[in-house]
Amino acid sequence: MIIGQAPGAIELTTGLPFSGRAGAELRRWLTVAGIDEAHLPYRTAITKCFPGKAASGAGDRRPSPPEVLLCAPWLEAELALVRPRVVLLVGTLAIERFWGKVPLSEVVGKSRVDGDRVLIPLPHPSGASRWLNTPEHRGLLERALRVLSRELGRLT
Repeated sequence: MIIGQAPGAIELTTGLPFSGRAGAELRRWLTVAGIDEAHLPYRTAITKCFPGKAASGAGDRRPSPPEVLLCAPWLEAELALVRPRVVLLVGTLAIERFWGKVPLSEVVGKSRVDGDRVLIPLPHPSGASRWLNTPEHRGLLERALRVLSRELGRLT
């Protein structure tokens, strides 16, 4: 399962999670980890509605705590129905929901067991994110994709 922050403007028109530019980048990352386009995992988000553009104009607005709380029962229902063994947490909002508030550089490239599933944090693939602009952070992303590949290998 892949859990992101919220649908974006493109997802409003397509009705498919991660179908915009960030989704295309995420699919490139997944290909590196051994997941091809025909076998994409279930995709969802912390919130279910497009939050609108950020006031700065760079990217989408981060959903508010009340919006996250309002959508929590739907996410919990999805987790109960899908019962994923590996969960990709894409971006800080998803990471905070399952891992706590931590810097990306401390969790990307690592995994953690949560009950019967493995959590793997990834940075958000959005072009608005500048986190991946440093070689050190790109190295952490590469490590995270190796962790994902290893966990997927354990499933087969």
